[in-house]
Amino acid sequence: MGTLIELPQHELTAYRADPLGEVRGAVVVMQEIWGLTDHIIDVTDRFAALGYIAIAPDLLGHIGLTPEVGSELQQLMFAGDEAQRSAAQPRLRDTMNAARAPDFAAWAVPALRSVVDLLLEQEGVDDDVAVVGFCFGGSYSFALALAEPRLKAAVVFYGGFPDTGDPADLACPVLALYGADDHGITDARPELEARMTSAGADFTSHVYDGVGHAFFNDTNAQTHHPEVAADAWQRTIDFLEQQLSD
Repeated sequence: MGTLIELPQHELTAYRADPLGEVRGAVVVMQEIWGLTDHIIDVTDRFAALGYIAIAPDLLGHIGLTPEVGSELQQLMFAGDEAQRSAAQPRLRDTMNAARAPDFAAWAVPALRSVVDLLLEQEGVDDDVAVVGFCFGGSYSFALALAEPRLKAAVVFYGGFPDTGDPADLACPVLALYGADDHGITDARPELEARMTSAGADFTSHVYDGVGHAFFNDTNAQTHHPEVAADAWQRTIDFLEQQLSD
């Protein structure tokens, strides 16, 4: 359904999927820490099938985490063999450290804003652009919503709020979806909600009991929960329909 495109001004590659019929808006799809994998491409295609022009930037390709490397790392980190998991940890740690470096964020946020530029130029979008992100991409959904006043909505799947972010700077309503057993992310939710309320941000969150991180990723049998994923997808679609039709 989609094609790879280039945004040469930021040395960025992205996957783009277009609807077959009427355009109802646009979505920036933000990847997990594994990169632009088949799962993220499938999610992008799903948005296009619903009528949204969808673009998934390959942010982590910028630091050498290609889709092939990401898929390999994911398989190793969830392998049944402990030695394989241990051997993969230094590679994953190096990748995560590179993605957390200040110079990466200084490149990534302007690069993402250029994706918004592109989407706003497309016929039928009519200023209706949202961002939806997962894990690492959930955190960058927050980051883009903090930096990009033209966004109409942001959806965050199990992503952390940026350490330096101020909820008062959020440009649009945010829906955040968490797994109760994902303690590294979800335990910070009460404090984040208090900050959002204090700042007057339009923030809605939902926590699913009995699931942890990456419950939406249907390529990972160890984390995927089909019923929860289906509910989270419907909440996402309902939220986008509400925010992008205003």
